[in-house]
Amino acid sequence: MTQTVWAQLVGQEPAIEVLSAAAESAAALVSGSPTDSGAMTHAWLLTGPPGSGRSVAARTFAAALQCTSGTGCGDCTGCRTALSGTHADVRLVVPEGLSISVAEMRALVQAAARKPTTGQWQVVIIEDADRLTEGAANALLKAVEEPPDRTVFLLCAPSDHPEDIIVTIRSRCRLVSLRTPPRAAIAQVLIERDGIEPELAEWAASVCGGHIGRARRLATDPSARERRAAVLRIPLGLRRAGDVFACADDLIKTAEADATEESKAKDEAEQEAVRTAMGAGGSGKGVAAAKRAADAAVRQLEKRQKSRATRTQRDTLDLALVDLAGFYRDVLVTASRSGATLMHPDRAEDSARAAAEWSPTSTLRRLEAVLACREAIVWNVKPRIAVEAMVTTLRQG
Repeated sequence: MTQTVWAQLVGQEPAIEVLSAAAESAAALVSGSPTDSGAMTHAWLLTGPPGSGRSVAARTFAAALQCTSGTGCGDCTGCRTALSGTHADVRLVVPEGLSISVAEMRALVQAAARKPTTGQWQVVIIEDADRLTEGAANALLKAVEEPPDRTVFLLCAPSDHPEDIIVTIRSRCRLVSLRTPPRAAIAQVLIERDGIEPELAEWAASVCGGHIGRARRLATDPSARERRAAVLRIPLGLRRAGDVFACADDLIKTAEADATEESKAKDEAEQEAVRTAMGAGGSGKGVAAAKRAADAAVRQLEKRQKSRATRTQRDTLDLALVDLAGFYRDVLVTASRSGATLMHPDRAEDSARAAAEWSPTSTLRRLEAVLACREAIVWNVKPRIAVEAMVTTLRQG
């Protein structure tokens, strides 16, 4: 028997309760049946830490709204197409660059004003809504203030803080907060859904920081495990002054290689698709004009791809910095003997050695340097400069 769409959400029972009630209310509204009208609203803000499943929750809710049975059965055409991203009335905005532009948002709002074509609702999912520019946020605000009939906006962001979502949009959305999934739940999903060996699944769940996607990648990709190991060798490997630049260079190169590996196949396929759509490779009258148009379209695509590669590189680097911050946090936990769960339990010996060598004050300075590096990169400081400054502090304490 097919599982319901809610099985996609791992360890999020409180959120499932709220969203499933809203989906049932939405189905009753469509059919004209009596319902708790307060359960459903036109705008939702889904927040939670990285890896908690914000975008998964949004897609799952969209599938439940489009479900022909109104329960999120997971088996009907509405559920399957919404989850796979092919439903005509579910529009997904995933920023490929560093931000979501006002032009992109205006076009989306205009499209969202149309009536549903095949489904029950017109659903707009905005992943990383914290990347909206000021103009894009204002364009979205107008639509949220005066929502079209049968249109639902689902915004995903790390938090409802004004730095992530402007207050005026936040005040018009219903908040659903996701939590960090329990390790046991993550391990169970890896074992049952991905066929991972129990021992490897439990290890990946214990070191992923509650990030389900990261756990899956660590469990299935040996190179991802090696990159993590290389990052966690840095704190105790900074012995000489020259190590500062070597470690900084390794961090940057790893992030660049990851971005290149992830983008290359996608970039080539997109370029080929654009050339084909523009008539490149044809013969006969108009071939020269078609080739010029195709080349121009590819140049525009390459600009977007370059922006996407920059974002991928920064996201990869940020993941490495999160691992580093987790190590220094473990050192403080070990030194204080608080008994709190370690972020990197497989590196307990290293964190104990560091706790014996460093004072809590110097460890805290190192942790602050990692967090400052993350913030600097958000503010568009050149990654290499930010990382070299951080690693210098990591060595000096």
